[in-house]
Amino acid sequence: MQKTTTFLMYVGDQCGKAEEAIRFYTSLFKNSTIKNIEYFKAGEPGGKEGSVKHAIFTLDGQEYMANDSPMAHKFSFTPAISIFVNCENEEEMNMLFQKLSEGGSIMMAPGDYGFSKKFGWLADKYGVSWQLNLKA
Repeated sequence: MQKTTTFLMYVGDQCGKAEEAIRFYTSLFKNSTIKNIEYFKAGEPGGKEGSVKHAIFTLDGQEYMANDSPMAHKFSFTPAISIFVNCENEEEMNMLFQKLSEGGSIMMAPGDYGFSKKFGWLADKYGVSWQLNLKA
């Protein structure tokens, strides 16, 4: 079976922030790396010079892709799709929640919601939604 990869497109006010976001995310998760970033060249259609044309990175071994798109889109990131992280311990969860929520918005503060001992949901400063769960 073909594996699936989450693709993050930075549009609207977030366009031009893909590389910044990738560097931020890879700094937070262990075993993370930027595999490749390809940039738009001057005059190349589809993007502004220096913005991310295509990037591949991993977060704790899970592969993601991203790009910047200056085109007028009728969408942006939505909380209906989020990145779910099972945190190994409370220290990791607290650190990730604090760092990822800076400049973003909290949808569910970390707490016991019955289905998990500790769970939190947020949108980071780039608009990407994250669900953080303390692994049982």
